[in-house]
Amino acid sequence: MRIGLVTVNLSIPEARSLKDKRSVLRSLKDRMLNKMNVSVAEVGRQNEWKFCELAVVTVAAESKMVQSRIADVERMLRSNPRIVVTHISTEML
Repeated sequence: MRIGLVTVNLSIPEARSLKDKRSVLRSLKDRMLNKMNVSVAEVGRQNEWKFCELAVVTVAAESKMVQSRIADVERMLRSNPRIVVTHISTEML
């Protein structure tokens, strides 16, 4: 069993309130949950309306599958025009 963890710090330029931030994050998290086999949680900077820290986790029997999902997550995050990725790190556990 392999576990992949992606920790990402985001900036949300269009957010003017926590409500705006949560709307963007809800959309992002829903898309990841529906298109990829991952779990997503906001793990930091929860009371800041322009910034966010997310953790994305996936589990599979083979490391090749975990690496593929991690690459898909990174690609999706970097291609989203509503957010700016300021830092991203990945771990294989």
